[in-house]
Amino acid sequence: MAQQLAATRSQAAYAGVLSYASTHPGEGAAAAYLAVGHAYMLDRRFPDAASMFLRASTAGSALADYATYLGAQAWLQAGRGGDAYPLLNHFADRFPDSIFAATAPILLADTYIQANDPASALKVLQPLAETPLAAHTDFRYSLARAYQLSGNTGQAAPIFRRIYLQLPLSTEAAQSRSQLQAMGVPLTAAERKTHADQLFDAKRYAEAGEAYHEIAHNGAGLSAADLNALQIYAAVCDLKLKHLSRRDIEKLPETADDSAALKLYMLAEISRNEDDRTGHDAIIAEMIKRFPSSRWLEEALYSGGNMYLLKHDLKQAIYHYSTLVGMFPNSTYAPSAHWRAAWMNYRTRNYAESARLMDEQIERYPGGTEIPSALYWRGRMLEDEEHNFAQAANYYRLLSTTYINFYYGELARQRLTVLGPQPETAPASPLAAVHPIVIPDLTDELPENDPHLIKARLLANASLNEYIGPEIQGGDDSAEWGALAQAQIYASFGEYTRALQSMKHSGISYFALPMTEVPRTYWELLFPRPYWSALVENAHANGLDPYLVASLIRQESEFNAGAVSRANAYGLMQLLPSVGKTIAKRHGVRRFSTNDLLNPATNLELGTINLKQVLDRFGGQAQYALAAYNAGDVPIRQWLSSNDYKDVAEFVESIPYTETREYVQAILRNREMYRALYPIQ
Repeated sequence: MAQQLAATRSQAAYAGVLSYASTHPGEGAAAAYLAVGHAYMLDRRFPDAASMFLRASTAGSALADYATYLGAQAWLQAGRGGDAYPLLNHFADRFPDSIFAATAPILLADTYIQANDPASALKVLQPLAETPLAAHTDFRYSLARAYQLSGNTGQAAPIFRRIYLQLPLSTEAAQSRSQLQAMGVPLTAAERKTHADQLFDAKRYAEAGEAYHEIAHNGAGLSAADLNALQIYAAVCDLKLKHLSRRDIEKLPETADDSAALKLYMLAEISRNEDDRTGHDAIIAEMIKRFPSSRWLEEALYSGGNMYLLKHDLKQAIYHYSTLVGMFPNSTYAPSAHWRAAWMNYRTRNYAESARLMDEQIERYPGGTEIPSALYWRGRMLEDEEHNFAQAANYYRLLSTTYINFYYGELARQRLTVLGPQPETAPASPLAAVHPIVIPDLTDELPENDPHLIKARLLANASLNEYIGPEIQGGDDSAEWGALAQAQIYASFGEYTRALQSMKHSGISYFALPMTEVPRTYWELLFPRPYWSALVENAHANGLDPYLVASLIRQESEFNAGAVSRANAYGLMQLLPSVGKTIAKRHGVRRFSTNDLLNPATNLELGTINLKQVLDRFGGQAQYALAAYNAGDVPIRQWLSSNDYKDVAEFVESIPYTETREYVQAILRNREMYRALYPIQ
């Protein structure tokens, strides 16, 4: 009921949870009142929320710190900081183990600030200036506000300025700028441009463009060169938002600084979009000559390489990627560009250069995501072209042990089976750069008496989901059991999608460990089986591998039956309404509507039929069909038309869409994980 209330906040949901509270005194009532207070906060009914949090604090004690802290937040939001003060005063003394104990002083200071009592706020905050709390953005902002209200602009302004410049993506950044303006302390044009640049780098192009335009509009004291550069910076934001034409770019002023490189980059992008390869290449050559160290040259080279990769002009793709690596060897794009150059050389059958580059990839970028690919395909060259089977086995064995449950780990074991026993030989020197992935010890024994774990479970009852993770992290040694505990809490409520997401976001590389070294319960949470009976039944009815269907659903919707994507795909198997309607009509499903696709039974029925049809269109080859399921039939047939792949694995690695390539590899890997976990008799 609490989860439903948080999602809908309907009158019936409120009534249901309040009714539960009246019939379940003690901790049950406390959790219910917390749930209602949380829902009132979402509805911005702050006095009502504060009243509910008060009732929660008197009904039970297990979550009293939450009732107290959230109650103070509600009063503060309601503009009644005086009512929040008694809740926050000596909070840490009353709740020393609370996850809010460290941050309660900030909220307390905010109550003083709201009451225009900066002296009391400073008395709370100043003693904490040398503690870890001082690094928090909200602490910095509250401290600056306290100084500001006390009339000490000399202390306030530098703090506001640092927030604006160093934490541009925070909500406090815009607030800091407003406070600086209120104090009559202007930001320089250079500072505002630094802020705008950071917004651009974070891909917040609309905000960055607005910031550039504003700087130029209020550019008193700026030189003509500065104003011209700002015009170009604003234009690149429009380009990213697809609001810019070639004519718009050509109208931009000529400059002599790095903004000139940016203008050329934009022209290169327009040439790419217009498929003007000659014009594109001429611009790249000019950028190399005039701006060899510009970040915009790096961007242009990577974009150009991608263009030629999609156009299947592998020679030009190699040139762009190799040039990038040569000129920017330690840049963000370098590992990816280096691997693509190595792979394009393999595809053009320039095996000697490809082998050199793959070994260099392993040595130069040993922690990169491209390493499993490099190990496998370097092994294949040793096997297929150099006939050095013993050394090929060294590459395969390292790949299989270091990346055991990765896509290429499975392929490596297949090659080792084909090779059979090989004489021992010293591993090639590049292999020494590859080290095992560090993974914390994992346990399936949860500390049932840990107060943070107990609280986390109660928080789930109250639908305070955003606090479950932080509460668990407060427990001792939670790195060993926290991910499991959080996922199990969600799974206990049937929230398999959230449980799966919790495991995925834990940052733990489960797939680098053998299945036997990870407690089974972890795998079951990573590979859930909701709707399993219906899934197997529909898979068998259409001659499909149920493990493939399960793996596809895991990738498409994470078993969220209510999922609707940005592309308007619905439900477990992410069917487009038009596809669902066509299949429903052909198979006699009456009165079909789009919302029927959110019904798991209907989605599985129509989705498995659709998957079977896709497989049939590609001769039953799972790799081709999965690529088409993600990217559509047309590009797959275009890629297959070259007919120059040695095997299916080469086709998969050659998929030019990164999302589609990783999608196919993940589903194929996860199919084998499902098969190993849940053998069907």
